Amino acid sequence: MSAAPGPAEAPDPYLPDRVPGGLHVTRYELELDYRVATNRLDAVARVHAVAAGDLERLSLDLVGLKVSRVLVDGHRPARFAQRDGRLEVRLARPVAAGGALVVEVQYAGQPGPRRGPWGEVGWEELTDGVIVAGQPDGAPSWFPCDDRPGAKAAYRIVVTTEAGYEVVCNGRLVSRRARSSRVTWEFVQDEPTAPYLATVQVGRYERTALADGPVPQDVVAPPRLRAQQAHDFARQPAMVELFVDRFGPYPFPRYDVVVTDDPLEIPLEAHGLSVFGANHVDGHRGTERLVAHELAHQWFGNSLTAATWRDIWLHEGFAAYAEWLWEEHAGGRSADAIARTARTRLAALPQDLVIGDPGRESMFDDRLYKRGALTLHALRISLGDDDFFGVLREWTARYRHGSVTTELFAACVAEVSGRDVGRLLHQWLAEPALPALPAAPRGRVARAVDRLLG
Repeated sequence: MSAAPGPAEAPDPYLPDRVPGGLHVTRYELELDYRVATNRLDAVARVHAVAAGDLERLSLDLVGLKVSRVLVDGHRPARFAQRDGRLEVRLARPVAAGGALVVEVQYAGQPGPRRGPWGEVGWEELTDGVIVAGQPDGAPSWFPCDDRPGAKAAYRIVVTTEAGYEVVCNGRLVSRRARSSRVTWEFVQDEPTAPYLATVQVGRYERTALADGPVPQDVVAPPRLRAQQAHDFARQPAMVELFVDRFGPYPFPRYDVVVTDDPLEIPLEAHGLSVFGANHVDGHRGTERLVAHELAHQWFGNSLTAATWRDIWLHEGFAAYAEWLWEEHAGGRSADAIARTARTRLAALPQDLVIGDPGRESMFDDRLYKRGALTLHALRISLGDDDFFGVLREWTARYRHGSVTTELFAACVAEVSGRDVGRLLHQWLAEPALPALPAAPRGRVARAVDRLLG
């Protein structure tokens, strides 16, 4: 795998409070003991890392939970303190640049979501269970971490909770052990992922197989929604086949869908799974475009993750375009027809958004989603299908499980296609004015008629 450089020792400009803590984290090991009725979490986190420079102090993001003990390589540090959403640790012995260390943090409390410009994100109680929705800065609501999208690491998550609940986390389930009235679930994930994509889902769910290999897929949902979810997700395996053809191999060992018993404002993606609310499952495939959207994030957002939030169009624009590709494939409108309708609607809205750098407040503006998809459609028209989808497959292969930027994408397009599309990308990504779409290529039948009449 080739990838963008590791997370720079500078804060993400969209999350200025997320400053680097002197570590390059390689693996998180989280042991979580959780009681649903009281929302009580007792936890131990072991953070495996490499010192980014000569290290006398380090820090991790952690919000709303009380730390009772810190060990560094098994020894107590000189001191530690919590302030302003950070756990700050002064080491008893310095660590040289490049040196490996393990930071063990024991902590507890009643976790809750963080409030921010994008609403509440992080660990949140459901009526009878838990949802973790970490995007963009909710991960510190339940574990100490380097909460920047480019700071990717592997995970081992162990959750102990009451019997009668299904637990779903990122990674593969490697063990499930029942003891008295409590059950311990252990998940291991080897592929590096951003902290916001780590997740814990707890509910009174049943697991139903949706597809076997090559990409195993399950739906984890309340029994009362058994018939509705069976219908609404029935075409998801066909989506996987389409996206593998268009985008390249599926990047993770499996893909699961969780449906909560509560309604949710929007579905959300996590590493190797997506979460929908009960309101998104109606038995009529009323939100099938969202099924395609969340699935596409496994390639664009979860495997290939923006190095900073500035480049979020690389997640949302691609996932929005995947919706159009699915509708086109499933016998609905062509992607070109959808794109031209979307452009007409965008043209009626304010033209004050630069999607290549939308600003903190506009990261999740719907115009970014649609204009990002339009950027890709303009590129598809300009390159033709063979070259366009060849670019996407090379893009996902080259930066698999890595961190990416708009500049890397532009370079990949130019290299793979051999075409100069710099002006096209600049107009769509770096200027607020909405460009016109290129003329759609005429179909083969129309070209044959032209030749006969000519």
